[in-house]
Amino acid sequence: MRFRFLGTGTSVGVPQIGCDCPVCTSADPRDRRRRCGAHVSTGAGAFLVDTPPEMRLACLEYGIKKVDAVLLTHAHMDHVAAFDDVRRFNTINGTKVPCRPDEPGANGRTFRIVGKPLPCYAMPETIEQMHHIFPYIGRQGGANGLFRPQIDFIDNSDPFTVAGVRVESLRVEHSFPCCGYLFEDLECRIENGKCGRLGYISDCHVIPDEVIERLKGVDVMVLNCLRVREHPTHLSLQRALAYLERIAPKRTYLVHMCHDYTHAQWLEMLPKGVEPAYDGLELEI
Repeated sequence: MRFRFLGTGTSVGVPQIGCDCPVCTSADPRDRRRRCGAHVSTGAGAFLVDTPPEMRLACLEYGIKKVDAVLLTHAHMDHVAAFDDVRRFNTINGTKVPCRPDEPGANGRTFRIVGKPLPCYAMPETIEQMHHIFPYIGRQGGANGLFRPQIDFIDNSDPFTVAGVRVESLRVEHSFPCCGYLFEDLECRIENGKCGRLGYISDCHVIPDEVIERLKGVDVMVLNCLRVREHPTHLSLQRALAYLERIAPKRTYLVHMCHDYTHAQWLEMLPKGVEPAYDGLELEI
């Protein structure tokens, strides 16, 4: 299982608009933090975790052409603003159908493409919110050759499998309906015979005890850490480290970081086994 960070920054991104602080003006590419999202791939397929505003740019930069499903953590705009762009993957995964060059959608060719709907897994509350944010989205494409995202929304309350990965949603507290995920690669087993496990919680301020229990001992933990100072809806460094002590992952990458510290400064202050993630970083689990 390959896990690539498409973005690692907070809701306004880094650099922030109009900010001249040392982080926002840094020449280190690791300090340029798009909004949070990820691409997970295996030999069996690939999927997106959230569709942040810069998703299209990230897919172009990292050569991402394969997406078989979308998983959403919640419907805040820094995590769903680029949802319309998944329609391109409807087309990539679609089927060519012979037709006359003058038919809608042919664009002068002797075929048109019938898009393939993408499954999108999310909490029931998130699915309802997505229909309000994007009221034109459905399973069918647009009429007369117009492109519309074709989506099968699926309740993620029960564990499911996508691209050879077992996925379990994890409810967390974010003052807004939100979840994280536990990924278990069913095709690749590590030395002790167990599946490689990755926990992903990009947004929260409280992790319930039952979620801690599900995450204990994961191979990789990706965890929200906005800043050192406290925040009402995100984890501070102190609280993130307290949760990590209980989870005891083999390694940890922090995400959703604001512009208070550079990547290098984060590295200096973090304990062994905990690192700041950066855009484009790819992990193999």
